[in-house]
Amino acid sequence: MTATLVAKGLSGGYAARTLFDSLDLTVAPGDVIGVVGVNGAGKSTLLRLLAGVDEPLAGTVSLAPTDAFVGWLPQEHERIAGETVAAYLGRRTGCTEATVTMDAAAAALGDSDAGDAAADRYSAALDRWLAAGAADLEDRIPAVLADLGLEPGTGDSAADGVSPDSLMTALSGGQVARVGLAALLLSRFDIVLLDEPTNDLDLDGLDRLEAFVRGLRGGVVLVSHDREFLARSVTSVLELDLAQSSNRLFGGGYDSFLEEREIARQHKRDAYDEFASTKADLVARARTQREWSSQGVRNAMKKSPDNDKIRRRAASESSEKQAQKVRQMESRIARLDEVEEPRKEWQLEFTIGSAPRSSAVVATLSNATFTQGDFTLGPVSLQVDGGDRIGITGPNGAGKSTLLRALLGKQAPTTGTASLGSSVAVGEVDQARAAFTGDQPLAAAFEAIVPEYTTADVRTLLAKFGLKADHVGRPASALSPGERTRAGLALLQARGVNVLVLDEPTNHLDLTAIEQLEQALESYDGTLLLVTHDRRMLETVRLDRQLRVEGGTVTER
Repeated sequence: MTATLVAKGLSGGYAARTLFDSLDLTVAPGDVIGVVGVNGAGKSTLLRLLAGVDEPLAGTVSLAPTDAFVGWLPQEHERIAGETVAAYLGRRTGCTEATVTMDAAAAALGDSDAGDAAADRYSAALDRWLAAGAADLEDRIPAVLADLGLEPGTGDSAADGVSPDSLMTALSGGQVARVGLAALLLSRFDIVLLDEPTNDLDLDGLDRLEAFVRGLRGGVVLVSHDREFLARSVTSVLELDLAQSSNRLFGGGYDSFLEEREIARQHKRDAYDEFASTKADLVARARTQREWSSQGVRNAMKKSPDNDKIRRRAASESSEKQAQKVRQMESRIARLDEVEEPRKEWQLEFTIGSAPRSSAVVATLSNATFTQGDFTLGPVSLQVDGGDRIGITGPNGAGKSTLLRALLGKQAPTTGTASLGSSVAVGEVDQARAAFTGDQPLAAAFEAIVPEYTTADVRTLLAKFGLKADHVGRPASALSPGERTRAGLALLQARGVNVLVLDEPTNHLDLTAIEQLEQALESYDGTLLLVTHDRRMLETVRLDRQLRVEGGTVTER
């Protein structure tokens, strides 16, 4: 089915705060619209409104045809206790809901008093069930899982592999990301709404996601902070500009958007500068005319002590001419078209706190193996020297996080030896953002990690990272993924580190913050261990070595 989604005059927000308003958007077949903006600009809110999950503050969202199948896939892969992979896929593809609706319609149809209305409801429910792909979902699941490298297992743990009967709560982060991708590949939505679909995907998963998006005939609206994915996938870009309280749709791809946005911003800045300069010049000239007028009257009075009428009249006429010039200047100022000054966009500007240099050798692995369930990393022989800048890449589940734990002394080797150098001060932003996941308020959790900071210091620092008064008192677990990431980056500034470990640091960060992080890494002179699938970050950040982890084997490239 070809479907079109139309939003008119849409306003979204929460409580008393409006994030965006007067937003018009048409999503037609073949459109791939990327939504960008800083964290908190309302990107996820917009997707929820387009999906019909939430009600807008104003405006409307309509579908043509009205029974078009809209699929919304949120950014966090929520895992429900006891839910199997098959049940998760059924829920995410909309097949489970379509089955429940059809079963209810079938039950109503079986009632002896059922009339034409019940038959119509059943017919519509059946059409929906078939359109969702529910009829053969169970048969399609194993092949898609296998194609994504999720080998079927016999148990319900990650070590046994992934089967339709595996429990979602037992899977690793990388496996969950691939199951989320499987949900996309299995779905048959007319319009697809994707919120951060690239998070936790490895390079192979990103390639598959890009191919999926490009192959869709229906419209797509997606939120992503992966610059390369945006450049390869989108046909237009919707920017939610929180600083200017505006929204604008840019035609063309992502790189075209960057160029056009920069030109538009420069035009706005030039227009304001010209207005401000003209106004300042007219105001200064008017002030000068007033001073001349006042000075002329005083001088005339001093030079005419004998009350010479001719001189007094001449002084009065001169004063009136000056006053007329003042009025002319004021009239010109009033006629100026007011140009509002572009508001400065919030930026994450930070540095990474430095500690005294570590020992010359930071970490050493000698013929070491690390076993976890059925998985073994190694044997690995590797030395990390002080000041090394190392990029670590590889598929999900290959052992990258295990390698980090091994180098940091967090996991003892099964065989071989591992040692950590002296004077090593580690700063880490881990993939799970584990430092801020409990029920303790954010400020209290931060103070517990950095006790030398006062409450006022903590609040001031967190505010620099966009975490204001309404964030610091909130339970850490209630923060958004992007907010937890920013809290983790604030820790890096608060604590002196000489070994920096970043495991997928760009997940959930907005584009501006990612660029700021790259700049901070450029000036950081300690040891860096960077795990990322962000292709542009790998190109941008200066690295001296790259390690490839695949199938439990570590090779240097």
